[in-house]
Amino acid sequence: MDITGRIKRSIAKRSDAVVVRHEFADFGSAAQVSRALRDLLSDGTLLKIGLGVYAKTKISVLSGKRIPAQPLEVLAPAALKKLGIEVQPSRLVREYNAGRSTQIPAGIVVDIGRRRISRKLSFNGSTVQYERS
Repeated sequence: MDITGRIKRSIAKRSDAVVVRHEFADFGSAAQVSRALRDLLSDGTLLKIGLGVYAKTKISVLSGKRIPAQPLEVLAPAALKKLGIEVQPSRLVREYNAGRSTQIPAGIVVDIGRRRISRKLSFNGSTVQYERS
């Protein structure tokens, strides 16, 4: 079995919907892994949501196109956790969940603590924004 097939099988066995490129470092050289991930992008197994961050896909009921298996609101914290960044809900989400606000927060915002990061996670125009506390 070639490296593309091995990576595809590994992705299918995983329960989490987001994978990070460095998880496949043991499968081969950096060029081989990049080529295999590019093949999986072209056949629709994965979607790229950031630099080295990929999401499993499913077929949309409405359009018939490939979309992430889970919404970006779920994928972004999972991806950041895999990258070693602790995330918490944003201030507005915490206030809404505590009952101090009745306004539902719009957009995708996560609290990254005191860290400074410039990584962009997005899909189809929806971009994750970062809040520092």
